[in-house]
Amino acid sequence: MSAQFWKGALLSGLSIALGLAGGYWYASSGMDDASKATAEHSTAAQDGRKVLYWYDPMSPQQKFDKPGKSPFMDMELLPKYADEGADSTAISIDPSLTQNLGLRLATVTRGPLTNSLDVVGVLALNEREVAVVQARAGGFVERVYARAPGDVLKAGAPLVDLLIPDWAAAQEEFLALKNNGDAGLLAAARQRLQLLGMPTALISQVERSGKSRPVLTLSSPIGGVIQELDVRTGMTVAAGTNLARINGLSSVWLSLAVPESEAGSIAQGQAVEARLPAFPGEVLAGTVDAILPETNPDSRTLRVRVELPNPDGRLRPGLTAQVRLNRSTAQSVLWVSSEAVMRTGRRALVMLAEDGGRYRPVEVRLGPESSGRTVVTQGLTEGQQVVASGQFLLDSEASLKGLTAPTESKPTSTAAPVRDEADAQVTAIDAASVTLAHGPFETVGMPGMTMAYPLADPTVMAGIKAGDKVRVTVRQTDSGLVVERLEKLGGQP
Repeated sequence: MSAQFWKGALLSGLSIALGLAGGYWYASSGMDDASKATAEHSTAAQDGRKVLYWYDPMSPQQKFDKPGKSPFMDMELLPKYADEGADSTAISIDPSLTQNLGLRLATVTRGPLTNSLDVVGVLALNEREVAVVQARAGGFVERVYARAPGDVLKAGAPLVDLLIPDWAAAQEEFLALKNNGDAGLLAAARQRLQLLGMPTALISQVERSGKSRPVLTLSSPIGGVIQELDVRTGMTVAAGTNLARINGLSSVWLSLAVPESEAGSIAQGQAVEARLPAFPGEVLAGTVDAILPETNPDSRTLRVRVELPNPDGRLRPGLTAQVRLNRSTAQSVLWVSSEAVMRTGRRALVMLAEDGGRYRPVEVRLGPESSGRTVVTQGLTEGQQVVASGQFLLDSEASLKGLTAPTESKPTSTAAPVRDEADAQVTAIDAASVTLAHGPFETVGMPGMTMAYPLADPTVMAGIKAGDKVRVTVRQTDSGLVVERLEKLGGQP
């Protein structure tokens, strides 16, 4: 019995000791957390340190004019001291860590910028090289040579034999006058043959041979491809009837679709390099022939026409090409490596490297970009160093310190009535609060989370139960966010 008594006493004493120790630790740590910012502020005041503003480390862009609880999270606001750095927008990195972080610098350079624009083009026939074959006089088609649309012909290739009866009588009259020897009458007869549409070469042939030739062979006036051939053997044709249409191939058009944003940088006569999959390894040189006035409303592109020489006729309509339009700025411009630019959607930033391992985000205005280089129109000067690799690590550090906020805002009173909305799901309800799993409240800078919020009025919970998906409206107050309105999303009973 004595052993059991002492054993029980020992266990009771140990439990009491552990309870006292745990209570002391809890009280000490709670007091620490609750009074940490106040103690720091008091110490800073004794040391003469000046506080610029207070901020929530979870939302550093928002600044407050006095200490207290954060309206976003249940934590004390932290002070920002004036002696923490003369330039509050810069961060410092130990130079010995620069290589470990993979930081690489690039120099801001001034000079002419040669750039290029890559687009896709399609080959088409040169509509300026078109020849139309017509009947010079009414007659009958005696023969159509073995031709069809799409055939490629040489200049002078025969197409159609056309019998013209009116020419037979006129030629016989011309020959009779020739034998008569009256020069005046012969000249009048020759003129009549010309007015009937007879070619000069055929008149000379009739005069030399002394025989009439009422059949005329129509030939292709140029070398090229037959586009149309609207004639058949036995047809009757009238004077001026179109019989064939031939398109030359000595040069072709390359039709380009240029984005409308680049329209201002294209000029007539500009040099062009074309590469066709049909001829790998070859680069064809041409020039911009015309910038057409219409824009495609669907693709928002401008049509640009390039003329390419085609002496051997191997460039055929329908072939595609990768086209590079070479552009060069005559004036000197300021440019940086494109990889140094950080685009946030509303603005562009670079990380400017300063002496002593300091880096400062700088907003810049940008011009054209080409070949890995971007023109800077405002924000930098020649010779400055910017971070070209690893700048996103610095940007993350700067964001945590509130250095890259879109605008510098003045310290805000904690009592400012700011409202925001988000989609949420009700997870728990009690008399004075509601627990929500919600998306981010962008205006107040709070990320999405699950958290209990007090109700501005218990009536806002009317008709709402746990599990409902709602649209929540919150208001920022001195004590934090309160729920002003809950609206059940559509489709729920």
